[in-house]
Amino acid sequence: MFIELLQKRRSIRQFEDRPVEKEKIDALIEAALRSPTSRSFNPWEFIVITDRKMIATLSKAKTHRSNFLKNATLAIVVAADPQKSDVWVEDASIASILIHLQAADLGLGSCWIQIRLREHSDDTSAEQYVAERIGLKEGMVVKSIIAIGYPAEQKEGHPESSLLNDKVSYGMYGQKER
Repeated sequence: MFIELLQKRRSIRQFEDRPVEKEKIDALIEAALRSPTSRSFNPWEFIVITDRKMIATLSKAKTHRSNFLKNATLAIVVAADPQKSDVWVEDASIASILIHLQAADLGLGSCWIQIRLREHSDDTSAEQYVAERIGLKEGMVVKSIIAIGYPAEQKEGHPESSLLNDKVSYGMYGQKER
């Protein structure tokens, strides 16, 4: 059941030194390519990276919170062409979450690394840093990098008690009764 997948999925930042098989990479990409997109404009593109040196280079994309990428055996850069759609951010985000869910379904761990609107250094954005290293064509933008691999840590799903049910209204904002 889909809800069971959601209940157990967690962000994983520690990975085994074990490559992800081609068949699983293909399934991850198929999930991304099947993602819903506004008016079928498909503004996203995906760059699959298995080279450990490149993954280590990309782990330095931000000033903080991207270093764990160096331990992943697979990285998928989610990029988009903003000229193709005014909702490219949403479309790229939808594709990204489908990659995460497919990874969990395949027994893989994953974690989102936000690149858009983040800094690499005082004079370089994280987006520019990644784009230059992967040879992204002019006009394309980097949304995120998804670190993927076999989990070297086990985390329990978030308990039902942690759900923010007070953020749900029924019928009208603030109405808590169904």
